[in-house]
Formats: sequence, C-alpha cells, structure tokens
Amino acid sequence: MLDGRELLNACFDANFERDKTIVAFGEDVGAIGDVNQGFAGLQLKYGDLRLTDTGIREATIIGQGLGLAMRGLKPIAEIQYLDYILYSLNVLSDDLATLSYRTRGGQKAPLIVRTRGHRLEGVWHSGSPLGLILSSMRGLHICVPRDMTQAAGMYNTLLRSDEPALVIECLNGYRLKERLPANVGEFTIPLGKAELLREGADVTVVSYGSTLRIVIDAAAELEKMGIQVEVIDPQTLYPFDLENISGKSLKKTSKLLIVDEDVPGGASAYILQNILEVQKGYYSLDAQPKTLCAKEHRPPYGSDGDYFSKPSEDDIIEAVYSLMSDADPKKFPPIY
Repeated sequence: MLDGRELLNACFDANFERDKTIVAFGEDVGAIGDVNQGFAGLQLKYGDLRLTDTGIREATIIGQGLGLAMRGLKPIAEIQYLDYILYSLNVLSDDLATLSYRTRGGQKAPLIVRTRGHRLEGVWHSGSPLGLILSSMRGLHICVPRDMTQAAGMYNTLLRSDEPALVIECLNGYRLKERLPANVGEFTIPLGKAELLREGADVTVVSYGSTLRIVIDAAAELEKMGIQVEVIDPQTLYPFDLENISGKSLKKTSKLLIVDEDVPGGASAYILQNILEVQKGYYSLDAQPKTLCAKEHRPPYGSDGDYFSKPSEDDIIEAVYSLMSDADPKKFPPIY
C-alpha cells in the first residue's frame, strides 16, 4: 500500500524507462518533481532534457507540447491546477483539439495534458470547470480518474496511443493509500468504457473524480435504510460510456441521480443529455432525474466552506432518499 503520488511516480518511472521519446515539463515538474511529487526523483534519473521546469505561462506550455508532439515525441505537459487551464484554452481548443480533424488525419499531436483539480478548501485550486472544458475541447480525450490507480492505467493507454488527451487527477487523492499494481507501468484502461462499481436495484448514481468516493460512502449508508444504489463511474467524459452502461442500469432502477463538482448546468447537464437522449434513458424513467452539483460559487477557505459548497455525503443521501420518497412515499415518508 502506497500513497497515490508514489503509485503515479512508479507508473511514470516505468514509462520513461520503456520509451525514450516521453518528455514531461511544466511549473515545478523538474527539480522538485511537481507540487504533488508524481515526478519526484525522475529528473535526476533521466536528465533535465526529459523532465523540465517552465515559467508560469500555461499557453506557452501547451504550445510547446503541441510542437513536440507533432515532431514525434510523447510529451506530458503539466498545467499545475485545473483552474489555470483557462490561460491555455485558446491553444487547446483552436489548435490541439482540431488538428487531426482539419488535416483529415494528416497530422497528429499525441499530447497528454496532465493537471489536477476537484475538491479542496479555498477559492483557488478547487475548481472543476468541466462544463467549460466539454464545450471547448471536443477532439481530446477527457479523462477523469477517481484515484491514482485509474490515472496510471489511463496514462499507460495514452502513452501507447497517438491521440491527445486531458487527464484530471483528484487533488485530494495524492496521500490516500492505494495498492501498487505489479504491472504499474503496463496495465491499460480502455477510454470510453464506464465501470459499474456497485450493484443496486433502486437508484442509478453516476459520478466521477473526487465525488465518487463520497457517493460510495453514501451508498453504504443508504443500504442501511433499505435503499440499494447502483454506482457508475464513466471514467472518461470524452468519449462518454460507449457501452451504454448507464442506460442499461437505468432500465433496472428507473431512477437517476448525477453527482459532480461542476456548477449547475455544467458537466452534469452533458451527462444527463447523453444518458436520456443518446442512450434512450428517458424511456426508462419512473421519476424526475436529478443532478447534484456544486453551488454557483467557488468554496470559501476552510472545511466548512468546502462542505457547504460542494456535494457532501449528507447531500447525496438526501437526494437519493428524495427520489425514493417520490416513488414510494409510504415506504419512504418525506423527511421534511
């Protein structure tokens, strides 16, 4: 059992050893091995041409990655926090995301943009602007791993492919313990394949990233109340659930809740549209589908600010119970 940051470090180490074309760069990536130590010690091992510090200029970091990728290297360009993806949005959206399309597949740039976001206490470094990303980066894989094991599997997949991607790690997961896979630099996770994490017959809950751990905890509490929750992790938002796992689950439960940390109408609306329209989930509904998102502001500093600004375990329990109460008020009388 290792810290999540150590597991990622082992993954990157194995891949840098395997493929000499992989390079990584960004703010604090080189000498200290990034702010969360995913690259710790690797500059000393592989040299400062392969792991490099940059200045605080996100647009230039992505431009550098685009150029390196088009010239045959496998770059990992780090944007230190997801909040600051805004400063590189024009290059990501107008250049990287459209490159293969506007050249009819004649050019490619397998750039991996590595960043971290979601849950944290404070106005900065706590953003989850997935709606913004989904609206502007069609053409990239958007990976939202729930832990560092999943992130490692996605990096292993992407570092063997020739397509660009954005990987958003969970900022509060670097010191959580995970079991180190024996093949940490080899195992791969298919992109676009959702994972059924917990089976249940009453309500389908779809979530990703940091909120997924809270959903799992809430599902355990709801089971004590006689409510079986089916939990689905889409793993990637582009592409989204290509095997229609969510729609198939909804056929069984007839009730749907989507939980995430974006503002209302952001990524949750995108997921809802996919499930109800693309996967024909509308025809399986027995109750109004619900979304549970962050408030329309950044969380103020401190644990209380985080608790009240983003979905908590209590919020999820209340939302699921409300769905059950609407369907069967005699068995699940309204709480208030």
